[in-house]
Amino acid sequence: MTLSPALRGKNTGLLIAGILMIATTLRVTFTGAAPLLEAIRADYGLTTAQTGLLTTLPLLAFALVSPLAAPIARRYGMERSLFAAMLLICLGIGVRSLPSPCFLYSGTAIIGCGIALGNVLLPGLIKRDFSQHVAKLTGAYSLTMGAAAALGSALVVPLALHGFGWRGALFMLMAFPLLAFLIWLPQWHNTAQASLSTSRALHTRGIWRSALAWQVTLFLGINSLIYYVIIGWLPAILISQGYSESQAGSVHGLLQLATAAPGLLIPLILHRFNDQRSIAAGVSLMCAIGTAGIWLMPGQAVLWTLLYGFGSGATMILGLTFIGLRASSAHQAAALSGMAQSVGYLLAACGPPLMGKIHDARGDWHIPLMVVAVLSLVMAVFGLCAGRNREIATQ
Repeated sequence: MTLSPALRGKNTGLLIAGILMIATTLRVTFTGAAPLLEAIRADYGLTTAQTGLLTTLPLLAFALVSPLAAPIARRYGMERSLFAAMLLICLGIGVRSLPSPCFLYSGTAIIGCGIALGNVLLPGLIKRDFSQHVAKLTGAYSLTMGAAAALGSALVVPLALHGFGWRGALFMLMAFPLLAFLIWLPQWHNTAQASLSTSRALHTRGIWRSALAWQVTLFLGINSLIYYVIIGWLPAILISQGYSESQAGSVHGLLQLATAAPGLLIPLILHRFNDQRSIAAGVSLMCAIGTAGIWLMPGQAVLWTLLYGFGSGATMILGLTFIGLRASSAHQAAALSGMAQSVGYLLAACGPPLMGKIHDARGDWHIPLMVVAVLSLVMAVFGLCAGRNREIATQ
């Protein structure tokens, strides 16, 4: 595997292991709460909209912190910035588990800040150190991220029901960032050799004036919006359709496993295409069909959830891969990553509470599911644009 000149001679295997372990923390510590939202709401007497804030707060943190990640990495180095991300996630998990709604919300926001740093910096790190293997490494860390999230979703309900309670179950998720911190420890001293440069390309505003950058941003952003609506409300949707809490939690775990599966396939087939337009449109349509199926044929929810999950996971991998493929340098990749994730998660933050309010007003989930299906079709259009084989012009 080709490394950047500055990192030749380093322990490549350990570096990749660290990247993958950090990836395990970037979803499970957030989405692991979804199967327990009903228990949390009952414990604190929250409304549906208030419960939706537990999904919205991290997304707002993603939107606010993402533009700051590249400057932080430039000042302190990518490696140490990722250490800070793991520490923030651990702190947030601890605070979230304390017995108070205030701690619940503040801890969730802290977790979001840590995840935001990791979300932005990992694509830039891969572009910098493994520029010839962007698709493969992106697929690998997406697969790891989804598998960890599926494991977390499958475990939290049994843990909560067998003596730990929902607080104890969520606290157990700290195992992921703690292990990532330990595996990443050898990279602490690599900062001087491998930190982001202070090139103006890293913080140029030109990226915000690029049509291609906006196409990548909206492709990734719409996927984030619909993903967090489904990941946040799927257990509640299924329970309203007659599934038990345990069954809903299991299907929720299947969803996250399905989002991980494209990490095995997508990197293997990308090189067979001159561009990624057909793949981007195809996986977006899978999201639309899966959502419509959950709405119209809930008896086959497992099938539709797997279809939606595969499409959403593939879309995310493509969006993250586009950051590396469409950028002309590691600096530009970091800037594009910050832009895409800031705008994308700002859009995504609107989804869960808005759909929760619609549910409260209508008494069912039909309109939210219909909206998600339509947005999936819009995402396909941006995928056709972002999938063209070109790079953002150097500013």
